[in-house]
Parts: sequence; structure tokens; C-alpha cells
Amino acid sequence: MASSVVRATVRAVSKRKLQATRAALTLTPSAVQKIKQLLKDKPEHVGVKVGVRTRGCNGLSYTLEYTKSKGDSDEEVVQDGVRVFIEKKAQLTLLGTEMDYVEDKLSSEFVFNNPNIKGTCGCERSSCAISAAVQNVLTQSWTLPC
Repeated sequence: MASSVVRATVRAVSKRKLQATRAALTLTPSAVQKIKQLLKDKPEHVGVKVGVRTRGCNGLSYTLEYTKSKGDSDEEVVQDGVRVFIEKKAQLTLLGTEMDYVEDKLSSEFVFNNPNIKGTCGCERSSCAISAAVQNVLTQSWTLPC
């Protein structure tokens, strides 16, 4: 009766550096301040939820909504006391994106600076543009044309 022997060697790996993971979404100080201001009037809501919806020539556009709780598959980003939840469908789309809030003489809007998007289509409805903006930040649900 032949017996087979299997050998395994365990080696310690030294000097291996752990790499910090990138946040799914980062917020600028102006975005944090605006979200805090919006949520101050909505004590029953715990944060805002970012998602994507089918729309435009590319098929996707950003959405923002107030939320009362974290969904089962939502990614949570907490920065400077602000909670932003990312819907499962939007997680890969928004990876590494910076969320900013910009005000000028004629408009105020959230802008998503997404390094993963390489070009634009010009339709101003889908997520093919480099940045997307919320046109009306005082309503309960916003759609972000890009």
C-alpha cells in the first residue's frame, strides 16, 4: 500500500506594506457643509443616498435623496460627521469620485468629479460626462444631469 505525502511550507512575509484603501467617495469641505445644512432641517433623516438611474444616451444618471436608514447593500461613507450612502448599483460607478458643492452667481450645485469617466457625450442627461450637477438642492430628491 503506497501512501502519498503532501508537504506544505509556511513562510512569514516580512516587510510587506499594507496599502490603504481608497474611499468609495470623498467629500470636499463645501459639500460636507451643505449636506449638514440640508439635514439640519430634516432631523428624521440620517444622511443622503447617492444612486444611479437609467437615463440619457449612456443609460445612467446620478440621483441624490434624503435617507432615514442604511440599506442592506449600501456602502456607507462617513466624513466629518456627514453620512453618505451609495446604492449597490452605483458603487463601482462612483469609486474614487469626489463630491463637491459649488456656488456661483447664477446657480448652486453638487458636482461629482469622477476620474473613471474618460469622455463626454454632450447629451447632458447621462453619466458619461466628467462631472454631474444637482440643479435644485432644496427638493427631497434630485437628479443629476451631467
